[in-house]
Amino acid sequence: MDASTLSTELKAHLASERRRLAPAKVLLVRQEERRNEPGVVVFAARTSAHGSELRRIDLERHDDLIGLDLEDSGTVVEQQLFLVCTHGKHDRCCAKYGRPLYDAVREQVEAGWAWQSSHVGGDRFAGNLVVLPDGAYYGRVEPSESWPVIEAALSGRVHLPCYRGRSVQGFAAQAAEIAVREESGALGVAEVQVVRFQSAGETWRAEVEAREQLYEVAVRREEGEATHLTCSTQKLSRPSCYVAEILRVRAS
Repeated sequence: MDASTLSTELKAHLASERRRLAPAKVLLVRQEERRNEPGVVVFAARTSAHGSELRRIDLERHDDLIGLDLEDSGTVVEQQLFLVCTHGKHDRCCAKYGRPLYDAVREQVEAGWAWQSSHVGGDRFAGNLVVLPDGAYYGRVEPSESWPVIEAALSGRVHLPCYRGRSVQGFAAQAAEIAVREESGALGVAEVQVVRFQSAGETWRAEVEAREQLYEVAVRREEGEATHLTCSTQKLSRPSCYVAEILRVRAS
């Protein structure tokens, strides 16, 4: 957002809203076919463990956002958004892998459902795709795998092979959730819930509910294999990885 052409006043308002609604993220999205269209389209997605909502706000200009309550403006829409990170200025991997993915997604969904996005995080997972309002993050999605992700999202499920977790959870909780999905076979977006989560330094304990079972999960952070974290770096780094182990299962 800092490098955008938005006005100083609007940037300040969005930063204030981001703090008020924390944890929250502001993304800039575009569709090339809208380049000469009048007006500005804004989407506000609220993602929670037990329900999600997507609102569309149509404005004449960007600065009309100043002063708006993003939680209560615009109209609720039932469609889902598929955001593909193509932000090559941050890391050229996002453009290299993101643009072909975006083209594949756009061809398979209704007009207005697919958007190119600014940086969503996780460069090494490009191509990155986010489904809103579910807040489902996917990484290393090949264009050929875009339809399984879309099909799952339209059915209220997640596509586990490239699923990274939901935005409502931190990295360690995401690892616990994914481990339980793999063990239980539960793929519904709301079918798996992290009901308790505790941190103890570099380890965590989680209780995750799925299909009337309660899973106790231990998570630890480890150093992953040396890799290039972005397409721009020459240095090898060992990224943090979160390893989850299911300790016991009982009826919930």
